[in-house]
Amino acid sequence: LSPYYLRELYCLATGVYSPLTGFMREGAYRSVVETMRLPDATVWPLPIVLPIQNKVAESLRPGGMAALAGPDGEPVGIIEGLEVYQRDPAWEAEHVFGTQDREHPGVARLLMEPTTLVGGDIRLFSLPPQEFPDISLTPRETRAAIAARGWKTVAAFQTRNPLHRAHEYLLRCALEVTDGLILSPLMGETKVGDIPARVRLATYRALLENYLPQERVMIVAFPANMRYAGPREAIFHALCRKNFGATHFIVGRDHAGVGNFYGPYEAQEMFDRFSPEELGIQALKFQPAFWCTRCGGMATEKTCPHPESERLSLSGTQLRAMLREGKLPPPEVTRPEVAQILIEAVTGDA
Repeated sequence: LSPYYLRELYCLATGVYSPLTGFMREGAYRSVVETMRLPDATVWPLPIVLPIQNKVAESLRPGGMAALAGPDGEPVGIIEGLEVYQRDPAWEAEHVFGTQDREHPGVARLLMEPTTLVGGDIRLFSLPPQEFPDISLTPRETRAAIAARGWKTVAAFQTRNPLHRAHEYLLRCALEVTDGLILSPLMGETKVGDIPARVRLATYRALLENYLPQERVMIVAFPANMRYAGPREAIFHALCRKNFGATHFIVGRDHAGVGNFYGPYEAQEMFDRFSPEELGIQALKFQPAFWCTRCGGMATEKTCPHPESERLSLSGTQLRAMLREGKLPPPEVTRPEVAQILIEAVTGDA
């Protein structure tokens, strides 16, 4: 297994992908791609599959088992009840990503992979070590920690970027209506150009140490890989966080999107297709937040009556240019502790 699929194996083995017990067989794969449901009608939006080379497939016995090895060749577990079948990459891309455009990073990865898939239940000999063990709690460990804190309602926030004041505002709003918050940074594979995990994690810790109530917030790594599947991935992220014990899931603008492939609120609208009861988790939908100079604080279009000219904002390009020059962005946009970490990362002073 490549590092990408070793992470998928870890997610299956620890219950991040519950109710899945292994890589999907053909019936589950086709049901999920076409209907966003498993064959028993359980909501599940993304295929969790294992591509293999044809020469490997030829050595497998249907219904049998095979060893699973890490990138170093050492066995880490087994897959049993094997089923080998073919995927249709164009069909899958159109359904899952809504496009066959190779500029989409999820589509690009899909089209580069083998078209032969193997499904089966998995068993691990031992869990592979994680890059950030102090925040790498399994779903079971996280639920136990939530219970120990006495939290009854828990909001989860998915992130793969540094947190700016707009994100912080969403976290504060969620803390107003729930007992606790899981800040859940994605630590799996992301696209080229995304901020490295260690830098992102440093910014999260700086924000938590200086601006949020530490007794009401947990940082728990999300070990999955990023697909950039927009609306479908938003549902996927919510279901996975439910397994970690979350009762609410924050959904902002263009969740899990990339480029202009999805509308700004398509992910939020996807949640309207399912009831909170069948998802088992409640979506907290937010519009983009900004600093309003007239209001003198953070707001959204739902709470602020003033025109765009009163909003203090920087484009991603402007923000990156300031950081490269060693300049701190306005504190209304980015906390200085967070900005300093990013400056050191982009200028090589870290």
